[in-house]
Amino acid sequence: MNEDRRLIEDYLPIKAISKEASREKSIRKGHISTLHLWWARRPLVACRAAVYGALVPADKFRPKNGPPEKRNSLGRANAAKFLERLCKYPGNPQVIKEAQRHILEAHAERLTKETGKKVTLEDIEEGRAPRPKVLDMFAGGGAIPLEALRLGCDAYALELNPVAHIIELCTLVYPQKYGKPDPNAKGMTGPENEKDGKTWGGLADEVRFWGNWILEKVREEIGDLYPPIPDPEYKGARPEIELKKGHWVEKGKEANALEEWAGVSNDSPIGYLTPVAYLWTRTVRCKNPSCGAGVPLVKQTWLCKKKGRYVALKITALSHEKWVHFDVVESTNEKGLGFDPAIGSKRGNATCPFCGTVSDVDYIKSEGCNERIGQKLMAVACTRRAVRGKVYISADSLKPSFLANLSEIPKSLHKISKQIGITIPNEPLPKQGTLGFRIQPYGFRNWGALFSQRQMLCILAFAASIREAGKKMFAKYNSKQIKAIITLLGAILDRLADFNSSLCVFNYTGGRGVVHTFGRHALPMVWDFAETNPFNPEGASWISGIEDVPEAFQDVSMTNIAEVKRGSASSLPWPDTSMDAVVTDPPYYDNIPYADISDFFYVWLKRTIGEYYPEHFAGNLTPKRSEIIAEPIRYGGDKNGANQDYERMMAESFKEVHRILKPGAPLVIVYAHKTTLGWSTLVDALRTSGFMQIQNLNTPFCKRG
Repeated sequence: MNEDRRLIEDYLPIKAISKEASREKSIRKGHISTLHLWWARRPLVACRAAVYGALVPADKFRPKNGPPEKRNSLGRANAAKFLERLCKYPGNPQVIKEAQRHILEAHAERLTKETGKKVTLEDIEEGRAPRPKVLDMFAGGGAIPLEALRLGCDAYALELNPVAHIIELCTLVYPQKYGKPDPNAKGMTGPENEKDGKTWGGLADEVRFWGNWILEKVREEIGDLYPPIPDPEYKGARPEIELKKGHWVEKGKEANALEEWAGVSNDSPIGYLTPVAYLWTRTVRCKNPSCGAGVPLVKQTWLCKKKGRYVALKITALSHEKWVHFDVVESTNEKGLGFDPAIGSKRGNATCPFCGTVSDVDYIKSEGCNERIGQKLMAVACTRRAVRGKVYISADSLKPSFLANLSEIPKSLHKISKQIGITIPNEPLPKQGTLGFRIQPYGFRNWGALFSQRQMLCILAFAASIREAGKKMFAKYNSKQIKAIITLLGAILDRLADFNSSLCVFNYTGGRGVVHTFGRHALPMVWDFAETNPFNPEGASWISGIEDVPEAFQDVSMTNIAEVKRGSASSLPWPDTSMDAVVTDPPYYDNIPYADISDFFYVWLKRTIGEYYPEHFAGNLTPKRSEIIAEPIRYGGDKNGANQDYERMMAESFKEVHRILKPGAPLVIVYAHKTTLGWSTLVDALRTSGFMQIQNLNTPFCKRG
């Protein structure tokens, strides 16, 4: 009979926790998910419940007296009440403090039994006895270790993937080390002292400072590529505008210093609109040789679809130009538009609007592989000064002076690459047929091909400025905190790249407009894409990044620090019987190609922060050989071989867990794979790993060493 049965083995209010987890997913401001994308990151409240349940005794809330059945019933009811209070996002500090006390009291009792000497809660809090050690050997985005830290434990995180490792540093290490102001360290945002001048104002403020420095520098370099759009509803003489120090102002009029720094002039001058997103369609030449018209591959032309407001682009074929014209049509109801915006290309097949010939998907693939798929700007989504909602302008209605001169971009790309030593990402995409990848048959050969030329220039300009900012920091103050700032700035660049590739789509139902590249954990082909304006605070931009990211890690700043390492779960770098619990969310079998899709970010991190982490960015791309997923393409298409290797590597990992866990300590697996095969393979790995019992509690489930 197990005398140390844990709460997670007896009862968790799964329904209530799931409800709060769903609410948490809708909250983006200040959440760690805004630090950097990672796929299948578990909700924090679910991780909190799993860690708490793994470390607190099953009878914690059970009354001491009364009939057994009634005591059990009351114990579960009391546990449910407390867990429902604990598992709220972001969480009540007093309730979290109470949960910490529950965990440390239980840990003190276990240490007393282990050592034969009395250990108290005070001993642990004052450092005379160790805190409980919680490991996640598939740490990913760091949600589980973060909640272990929050609950007063020593957290240990392991990941093979360099991108995930960087995310964990940004989530678990740097906010804890450098989150608070330090009058003894040099910085740019803290109070001045007599010896060193400005001091460290805290990681969030320092990242904002340098993020704004980068913003102003890049504005001056490429701000002219994103000019304001004339407001068609403006009455009166529209003033001429010009770009000064990266800001658009009335011609001959200076922007005051406050506007230039604080970004007040992010609003376009009176009479102009601020671009939020540029909406493009891919094009091919008509398959019919006697026609030769440009065929738009646009899938649908919705711009806004809300109750009371329906806006879409109407396509008109201009026979004398052999090209199409896009007009913005708006109505208070869908029928009033007079056409169906959803009629476009179907499954990659597009009908020529001039001759009716269908350009089938095989023809389009062939055109793509021969680099003959083009792009045409359809419309620009804008905002009007001090007015809610977006304004949509047809690109065909704009004069050339209000559209960027894209022909000069190749020269600018070459100039930046040569000056700063950053190359356009030419690292190859994974093999055709890799899980989740559908773009290679259309001519995409390397990671740089995922970006239009303006998008590429934008991201390269920010990357170059991050590197320059690093040099300036080291020139001003050679501080250990600099690496943390640069790393967070690299994460913000990754965020911008995610919202600024040619695989992004426009969200016509609301939000910031542009849906990021990884709306799913895959890279499907996109026929009409949205390009963000990196200088627009209302959209997914650099500006929103330097606000959202610091706010996210400001919330996770705690006193205890996690130990974050990079390596394989099949060879854990910790001694025998050293961990009090393992709580982990293992790879989802054949569901997510983590290493392959994370290369999207790896190529940019390598160019911005790679010199600070040579041990993690020495490779051309992320390591694949030791990754534990069932990827048939790595076995010549042999799915059975992929399944067997996944099971073998998972079993090796669980054997390592068995080795490093203290006797009787729990392994909690948070697993949400949707297929029976995914579950059965994982369970088979557990059976051969040295663990003898499985207490199946749906998700999560708990096993004992």
